Amino acid sequence: MEGLLTAETLYLALGMLACGAVAGVLAGLLGVGGGIVIVPVLYTTLGFLNIDPDIQMHIAVGTSLATIIPTSISSSRAHHKRGAVDFSLIKIWAISIVIGAIIGIAVAGQVKSPTLTAVFAIIALIVALNMLTNPNGKAIWQELPNKLIAQPIAAAVGGFSVLMGIGGGTLSVPILTLFNFPIHRAVGTAALFGLLISLPGTIGFIYNGWGHPSLPAASLGYVNLIGLALISPVTMLFAPLGAKIAHSISKKALRIAFGIFLLLTSIRMFSGILF
Repeated sequence: MEGLLTAETLYLALGMLACGAVAGVLAGLLGVGGGIVIVPVLYTTLGFLNIDPDIQMHIAVGTSLATIIPTSISSSRAHHKRGAVDFSLIKIWAISIVIGAIIGIAVAGQVKSPTLTAVFAIIALIVALNMLTNPNGKAIWQELPNKLIAQPIAAAVGGFSVLMGIGGGTLSVPILTLFNFPIHRAVGTAALFGLLISLPGTIGFIYNGWGHPSLPAASLGYVNLIGLALISPVTMLFAPLGAKIAHSISKKALRIAFGIFLLLTSIRMFSGILF
């Protein structure tokens, strides 16, 4: 039994490391902070470990948000070196993104795991269909909305991103491109949005899960420190590679890759709810 447990632990650790590598590349490539990969992988892993189903998604989301903090720093720095972070947009959206994130934290503390899973799957599907049916990134509007209209958009990005455990790129990149914002610049700016979302999000999930009787070992609220320790360093290592790739491929290819990945992820999450 001891050997089996050791082998099982090693297998899970290797899976976490692989997850971190893929998440890091995607963080730099798509500006998604890696959470779009980390959340479903952690959710599946926690189910395998027989963690209380009522908090599986909370732990996956909380841990994902924690890993996004260093990843978003690494990714945004890499994009900044290429001049792809729009700080004027950051100034307009930042406060509303944080407010939205705080609202998302409050909602997450009141709902059960299947609800968070459904939110993740539905939004991922909507974004995937948008990316795949509009692979050329045709803009609906020719310029970004004014500051007043931008505030609820930014708040929605922050709120839903916290509920999904993502860094904001999954939502902000397609939204920005609809407003004729260059996708490479959208990706770079979204990487910094990830920090504004993941930092308060992590604190909120620690608070919401503090003292829960069903938490797995080495958990700080809904943030699992084992997952954080294994995934976070690898995502930081691979994020610059993703950023490099992002600036070497076409806009259309980037959108199609993003859409396919989100579609597969959504299907996986829906299957976890229905079956």
